[in-house]
Amino acid sequence: MTEAKDSSPVLPYEEAMEAFSEQSLFENKTWLTSPKAFALTAAQLRYIEAIGQACYDFHRALETLYLRSAEARNLLRNRELTAPWVAEYLDRGKPDHLIQHARGEAVRGASPSVIRPDLLITENGFALTEIDSVPGGIGLTAFLNRLYTPVHGEALIGAGQQDMIEAFYTALCMRAPRKSSPYIAILVSDEAATYRPEMEWIASQLRQRGRRVHVFHPDQVMPLGESICVGIDGDPQEVDIIYRFWELFDLANVSIAEYLLEARQQAQINLTPPMRPFQEEKLALALFHHRILEDFWKENLPKNSYRILKEVIPASWVMDPVELPPNAVLDGPSVAGKPISRWEQLVDAGKKERNLIIKISGFHESAWGARSVTLGSDCSRSDWEDAIWQAVTMAENSLHLLQQYEKPKRIRHPVYRENGQIRQMEARVRLCPYYFLDEQKKRVSLHGILATLCPADKKIIHGMKDASLLPCVEVADTDAF
Repeated sequence: MTEAKDSSPVLPYEEAMEAFSEQSLFENKTWLTSPKAFALTAAQLRYIEAIGQACYDFHRALETLYLRSAEARNLLRNRELTAPWVAEYLDRGKPDHLIQHARGEAVRGASPSVIRPDLLITENGFALTEIDSVPGGIGLTAFLNRLYTPVHGEALIGAGQQDMIEAFYTALCMRAPRKSSPYIAILVSDEAATYRPEMEWIASQLRQRGRRVHVFHPDQVMPLGESICVGIDGDPQEVDIIYRFWELFDLANVSIAEYLLEARQQAQINLTPPMRPFQEEKLALALFHHRILEDFWKENLPKNSYRILKEVIPASWVMDPVELPPNAVLDGPSVAGKPISRWEQLVDAGKKERNLIIKISGFHESAWGARSVTLGSDCSRSDWEDAIWQAVTMAENSLHLLQQYEKPKRIRHPVYRENGQIRQMEARVRLCPYYFLDEQKKRVSLHGILATLCPADKKIIHGMKDASLLPCVEVADTDAF
């Protein structure tokens, strides 16, 4: 173990380079390596753990909201309130068979086995900008945890007796509680092929522990009677649990999709995440802030979860270009201090007023990663206008989310140069904590956090070659960023 200037142990550069040369976690992806994990205090970790439970509680309340809206039922206990527009928003652009599946009895109460929010570290705490139900990075974070464990020991988040790999397996096994040794098939579509290497790595690690887990392309899965089977060493193997790794917009390109929808509806297979598109729409965050729904959330969320979500979810709005009467205004940001009645009026917003993010809500090929994200204060007026018009013109089938931009704070963290020398990187940080669901207890547990450190001049944080991807470690208050 080499030593840094502060005499604390670090991950040697040569060891890190060797580890990544031997095991590729993402296809054609590279990033900066750091001698140390990203530091978080005990208080920050307790809050992040509470955010996880709040996200799960939000998922459950969102299901209640969606189903009651779809069935035109009352939303409140002691006052009349219906909101059919909620289901219309969440169903917009989806095929009817997928909508009916999402409402079916067989999937009632079903939540994703893994939940991963995106948390920005700001001057005022954390800002939650998205909740991902089909998250990438599980294998990468588990790999990084193992790589940095010799440096940080059990202080590393996700180290310890039940590591991230075991937590993932345990969460999946909840789908078939009567099976002592279930056969698990992880299905990765062509669209999600970037993440296949990390899923292959997780499966290989689980097989080394005696677990029956393999990764397949959806085309390799075949119905056999009332079962789903895959070929192993020339023989058909019945699958007990399927972990799907594809976004629902890609369903038409998944050859087995129709069968999976029908079989799950008849409770013949155990599949997670459930194929319920309302759980994968970013606009759900805007529904949380919608003034008409405030009493619903208060009634259907535990007090602590409601408080936390109010603290961390930035102001958000659904960009629905409806026609309003002359005396009405939109529930949205102001322009020149005045309310707006059409989203197109945002084109004239000043630079400071454009401290807003526009991104597509979901069920679209550009809805994952940062491909559809526009930050108004960081682009030209022309690009800002294009983003607004795109949101308006696409709204019939694909709604966009408008969100207040919470600027991440600047931090300094050591990273390696190409020659192995250490430099201090000025960066902004996004945390991706991974929570694994215990369906019996209706609780989630934190078993790993992936920190993405981007150069401070980058306004939108995502994986890039000049970023550093790190696990997180618990430290004393005085040692944190």
